[in-house]
Amino acid sequence: MSDATLIPSLSFSLPRLGRFRGLANAALGISLLMALWWFGGWIIGNSDELFAFADFAPAPTLSRLWELIVSGEVISMSVPSLMRVGLGLVYAIAIGVPVGIMIGRMKRLNEVANVPFQFMRMISPLSWMPIAVMAFDTWDGAIIFLITMAAVWPILFSTASGLRRIDPAWLKVARNLGANPLHMLFVVILPAIAVDILTGVRLALGVAWVVLVPAEYLGVTSGLGYAINDARDTLDYASLGATVVVIGVIGFALDYLCMLAVKRFNWVRDGH
Repeated sequence: MSDATLIPSLSFSLPRLGRFRGLANAALGISLLMALWWFGGWIIGNSDELFAFADFAPAPTLSRLWELIVSGEVISMSVPSLMRVGLGLVYAIAIGVPVGIMIGRMKRLNEVANVPFQFMRMISPLSWMPIAVMAFDTWDGAIIFLITMAAVWPILFSTASGLRRIDPAWLKVARNLGANPLHMLFVVILPAIAVDILTGVRLALGVAWVVLVPAEYLGVTSGLGYAINDARDTLDYASLGATVVVIGVIGFALDYLCMLAVKRFNWVRDGH
């Protein structure tokens, strides 16, 4: 076989080799995590002080997880949580993107708002829980408010940061071509910062998903946080462990979808 036919064959196989190596490393990471989980469960099961928590071990947890899947309880406990997170993110995007564009475009506004926004960003979203309970008539409204407070800051600051990185020449060319403010926003600015917005949404989703469980410790009777609290109160540690696994799997899947969206809309290609 000549070198001319061998080189394309090798270049074609390299991406496949990279994907295989990535899958192999991911499988190794999962295997190590499972081994650590099993070892921790073995220590708990053989401890005179901790043996009551033995159902946290992989076998009882995964057995209970299968029961939750077969019975459909996974869906019934997950859907309310996903709806609350989804609404919280919608409100966070509706607030964060316009405000981020304004502080990214207006230097004076950024100077005025930067310190207050940074101050509020560092306040734990759960600190707003007493205010949320008093301000909203329903528990769902209070939870969605807490999720919004957690999610708005990554979106706002990512949007503003992306806007400040836009090449001023793009805006100048658009103005010279007669673009009005709406054209400037929808044809130049939003496409240019789409990846920054999606990156902010990805970060916001991670924060919101973490805040969700303690937020659902409020008076709701549905959702993943409620399932965690209920399992703890009834000492059903297998169900508690299974719910933790469900939370991790759903969170990972949502983050992966956001990552795919960022790649899909990343129209700025290196070298292209």
